Amino acid sequence: MEKKKSDKKNCDFTVLCIFLIIFVEEKRYNDENFKRVKPLSSTKIHLTKAAFTLSAPDIRRLPADSGIEVAFAGRSNAGKSSALNTLTNQRGLARISKTPGRTQLINVFEVAEDRRLIDLPGYGFAKVPLEMKKKWQKALGEYLEKRQCLKGIVILMDIRHPLKDLDMDLIQWAADSELAMLVLLTKCDKLSQGKRSAEVLSVKKALAPLNADIRVQAFSSLKYTGKEQADAIICDWLEQEAEDYDLPEAADSDDKDENILPENFQN
Repeated sequence: MEKKKSDKKNCDFTVLCIFLIIFVEEKRYNDENFKRVKPLSSTKIHLTKAAFTLSAPDIRRLPADSGIEVAFAGRSNAGKSSALNTLTNQRGLARISKTPGRTQLINVFEVAEDRRLIDLPGYGFAKVPLEMKKKWQKALGEYLEKRQCLKGIVILMDIRHPLKDLDMDLIQWAADSELAMLVLLTKCDKLSQGKRSAEVLSVKKALAPLNADIRVQAFSSLKYTGKEQADAIICDWLEQEAEDYDLPEAADSDDKDENILPENFQN
C-alpha cells in the first residue's frame, strides 16, 4: 500500500516537472517579443534552394525588373552575410569576412523562378577609399529607388547598437514607400535574455510612430535564434503574386537627377 502511494507521489512530481518546463519555454518565447512561428507546410518557397546568380555594380546589370525580390540591407558590420547563410542553410552562399564592407556589389540569389534574394552593399562603416564607398552607396540608392519588384526589405542591425542615423534614414524611406520591413537585431547571443528582450521592445517602441509594416525580432546566426520566424516572413513575401510593371526606358534608368533617398545613401 505504501509502495502505491510512493509511486503516485513520484508520478505527480513528474507531471509537475513537465508542466513547469512547458510553462518556462512558453514564457521564454513571449519574453523574446515574438510568436513562435513554424513555416507553413504548404509553402512553395524554400530559402535553402537559394543559388547565386550574379553580382552587379548597378541596377542596369540586374535581371529584368519582374517577379519578386526581397533585399537585405544593413551597416557593413551588422552581420548581413552571416544572416543570409543561416537563413538559407548554406555556409558559403554569401561571402563572410572579418573586415566589414566585403559586399561591394549587388549580389543576386535566385530562390525560385522570378523569386530572388538581393544582398545589397553595406552602408555606414567600411575601411575603404572614399570613392569606392561612394560607388557602393550609389548602387544601393539606385536599387532602393527604382527597383519595382522589391516587395520587402530585411534591415539588419547589431542589437547592441541599433537605430543609427543611416538605419533610421533607410527605415523612414521604406515606411514612406509603404514597403514591408523585417528588422533583425543581430548578434543577440551577445546579450542576456533580459537585455535582449528589452532591446527588442525598445526598438519596437521607437519605430511605432512610423505606423508602418515593420516587424522586429532578435536574431543570432550563431544560435539560430529567430531563424524560423524570419524564414516564414520572407517566404510569405516571396510567395505573393507578382505584378506586371512598365519597364523604364533606357534613358530613364540612367537618370542621375532623381534622388528620393537621403543624400547619405547617394554620396
